[in-house]
Amino acid sequence: MSTPIVECRGLTVGYDKPVLEGIDLTIEAGEIVALLGGSGCGKSTLLRCLIGLLPPLGGEVRVLGESLYELSLEKRHQLLRRTGTAFQQDALFGSMSVADNVALPLHELTRLPAAVIDEMVELRLGLVGLAGLEERPPASLSGGQRKRAALARASILDPDVMFCDEPSAGLDPAIAAAIDATLLQFRAALGITIVVVTHEIASIEAIADRAVMFARGGIVAAGTIKELEKDEREEVFNFFHRVAERPQAEMTR
Repeated sequence: MSTPIVECRGLTVGYDKPVLEGIDLTIEAGEIVALLGGSGCGKSTLLRCLIGLLPPLGGEVRVLGESLYELSLEKRHQLLRRTGTAFQQDALFGSMSVADNVALPLHELTRLPAAVIDEMVELRLGLVGLAGLEERPPASLSGGQRKRAALARASILDPDVMFCDEPSAGLDPAIAAAIDATLLQFRAALGITIVVVTHEIASIEAIADRAVMFARGGIVAAGTIKELEKDEREEVFNFFHRVAERPQAEMTR
């Protein structure tokens, strides 16, 4: 049996008070797992704990076989170098070019020659469809392009696992589909395990092997997308079968 990439046991996360309690979760190598639920359900709070930004209030989180918060600060930082994170806001530095943004982890965390770094950045930007935009400032890119640049930076060290917070939120459906295709390409080409926080049903259906749904302070459902879509419990059914309100004119005919 291989060691899980992410494992939570009895995990409680929150701030002054618990947001999620008693979370048991296992993510295996090579999976794409979606963490989903309504606004305020705690999925982003859990993500902050998984990436080392929010110590748990109770229980344990293990990343790549190590108990994340029982490690010394130095060893925790070393472990987290084997992970990548793409935040909901792309978090690109406006004073730097796209290439320099993507290269930043290589400059900060490796001693690779500049020529090698330049080649790695060029290849990675090509992989996400941004070839030729290396010297552009982030402000000149579209929202979808900035998201792809952020994904390129999060993946540049070829991490074992990548955490993505709402990578396709607020994007045109065609652009969101391109982001989803990029994540699938990362897994196919680089073997990266991916954990995605999202509420976008189209994205969940396109990329996720499994989904874990949060509500009422805990996990209310977990399984494959087909399993969750057939789940008749009210919270799960309503999430997966949301129907947009009809236009007022149509409703009054």
